[in-house]
Formats: sequence, structure tokens, C-alpha cells
Amino acid sequence: MIYQNYQFMANLSDPLRLFADGASCVLKSWNASSDLNPIRKMAAYYEQVSLLGMTHKCPPFNIEPVTSINAEIYPVIETVITSTDFCTLRRFKKDLSTELPKILLVAPMSGHFATLLRGTVQTLVQDHDVYLTDWLNIRDIPYKAGKFGLDEYIETIITFLKYLGPGIHLMGVCQPTVACLAATALLAEDKDECVPASLTLMAGPIDARINPTQVNELAMSKPIQWFKQNLIGVVPLQFPGSGRAVYPGFLQLMAFLNMNLERHKKSFADMMEHRINGDDERADLIKEFYQEYFAIMDLSADFYLETVENVFQKHLLPKGELYFKGRLIKPESIRKTFLLTVEGERDDICGIGQTLAAQDLCSKIPPYMKTHHLQAGVGHYGVFNGKKWSNQIYPVIRSMVHSTI
Repeated sequence: MIYQNYQFMANLSDPLRLFADGASCVLKSWNASSDLNPIRKMAAYYEQVSLLGMTHKCPPFNIEPVTSINAEIYPVIETVITSTDFCTLRRFKKDLSTELPKILLVAPMSGHFATLLRGTVQTLVQDHDVYLTDWLNIRDIPYKAGKFGLDEYIETIITFLKYLGPGIHLMGVCQPTVACLAATALLAEDKDECVPASLTLMAGPIDARINPTQVNELAMSKPIQWFKQNLIGVVPLQFPGSGRAVYPGFLQLMAFLNMNLERHKKSFADMMEHRINGDDERADLIKEFYQEYFAIMDLSADFYLETVENVFQKHLLPKGELYFKGRLIKPESIRKTFLLTVEGERDDICGIGQTLAAQDLCSKIPPYMKTHHLQAGVGHYGVFNGKKWSNQIYPVIRSMVHSTI
């Protein structure tokens, strides 16, 4: 009944949050030309009440226009290219006729929508034709669409690679690094023309035995049956995917919040202080982050449990024991794909060395085609978002991709 209980509370609290949001907007408007501190405090309070809740709707991507070195401004066009029952393939491209290198960016399916990679797309689209896996919320997918597990995840990546054709560059962020490496190995073994020209793996658990983090230790602390009995719920009747077994997004979010609870408390306190003091720009930055952070999606129970067991408990990929539909994954089959692994020095989700492990697994890739980048001063999120991502990590990726052309 875990999901039903959550939904009952959400149904009760949503009207209160909507009221608080409206009240905050009215008070801000009323106080637009005044410095009445009590009104500011009340507006800031209502804003926090409205923000303290979760939504299951995907926010808009809102990728901003790109400005060239010649000060020319190019709008970014977003289109839907193709889709499966579980994923939409979106394209982001500058509005110009020049052909740019194609990158398939695989978003994690970890409780948040693909919009979590908005900053990643915003940077990549400067010099690339970007395709993004926009995973759909499993609670909105009818039961008749079938199961979705780790095999189906890998299969979706392969399907999109073949759809986009030869010369594509594949990039996985966090959790999908395992699936991206597996998909590349399968295509390489088949000598398929659509094997990626380059593979970029960023902050992912290729070998979670190395420098285990709190996330890794949690996965190892309980048997898989415990995860199934305590963390799996059933989608309520009011949603299209009713009856599906899922790992609810609200449980994933609560786990992430508890890892850094004091930091999140401080962020909310800072937002209120900025709002009361009239520093709306800084307050808006914090609010925008949490609006994105609190937009959650559920995970298929099959995919979640298989990932926990195969990636974080049994470590099948680095042990050479991971199978795709009965077929052994062989990273040593990859020979002609450039490989880049990226890690963050302060990553508390994926420890240093876990992604680097892909370099040894891909033993048949020549050394001159392999690169590793350890970014100083960033945590997990900073590997693919923020100033150091844009200014220090992205140039490494761009250089590798463009060197293969």
C-alpha cells in the first residue's frame, strides 16, 4: 500500500500547495513597488509551502538560443524524432543548415525526468546535433505495453543508434553508462555499421566495487528480496499504468534528500532570506533547481531490481557475466570506438575509479583512442552541469568528437 498511501496524502496536500502558490504570487504583486518586510516574509513563506511537494509531470526543456563567437544568435529547434512505448527521442539543433556531429545523449532513469540534463543539452547543442532519450513515466504507460527491464533499456539504445545511422556519438550520464557500454559492445561484436564513433561515459557505476559510496553500501547491505518487499509499490487505479509494479519516484527522491539533508535545509533557508531581502535573482535560481528536483518519475520494478542486483550487488559487467537476452556482453569486442570516461573528484554517488574501470574492460581499443578526465572540485551533478562542466569538461568531449570526423 506504499504508493496508495503516498497518493492519498498527495491528493490532500496538492490543493493546499496550489493555494500557497497563488497567495505567494498575489503578495509578490502587491509588494512589487514596496519594501514592506512583513509582506515579503509572508510571500516567501507561502512560496516555500508551494514548493514543498512533488509533481509527476515533465517540465519543459526550454533550451535557450545559442550565441556564436561572431555574436550571431541561433534559436534551438526541439523536435520529436521517433518514440517507443517507453521513450521519446528528442532532437535539439541550432537553426542553421550546417551539418553538425550527432550525439545520442542517454539520460538516466533514476527518478527524475530527462530535463535534469537541460544544462548538458544547452552546452552540447553549441557544436552538435543532440538527440536525447526522454524516458516516459512508467505510471503513465498502460500495462499492455509489456515489461521494461535492463534488457529493454539496452535494446532501446540500440534501436535509436540504428535509427540515427552510422557515425553517431554515444554519451551516457550516470546510471546508463552500463547500458551504453553494453549496447556498444553488442553492435561492435556484430560488426554493425551503426556502432558509435565515440563513447563518452560520465560518472557511472561501471564497477561499483571500486571506492564504494553510501549508495553502493546501501545496495550491498540488504538482499534483493528486501528491496522487492520494501521499496516496490503498485500504481494506483487513477493512472494509465495502474497495476504496474514500480519503484516510486518519491522514494528515490527521499533517499537523495536524506543523503544531504542539512544542505537542502540550508538551501531553503537561503531562498527565504534572499526573497525577504529582495534578492529575487538568487532566490529564483534556488527555486528553479528545486522545481526540477521535485519533478519525479517512477521506475519499472523490473528495471530497478535488475539494476540493483546486476550492477550494484553482483557487479556482472566488470566480472564478464552480464547477459543481454541470453547473450554475453563482451566489452573487449569494441575496437574502433573512441572512449572517454569522466569522473568528479567529489562525487558522493559514483566513486572515483568506478567509471574509469571501462578503460580496462575495453581492452582491445588502442591506447591512443582512450581518454580519462577527472574533474577537480565537482560532485556528481557538477560532472554534467554547471560552469566546470561547460568550461573544463565539455571542451574535452568536443575535442574527442570532432577529432573523429
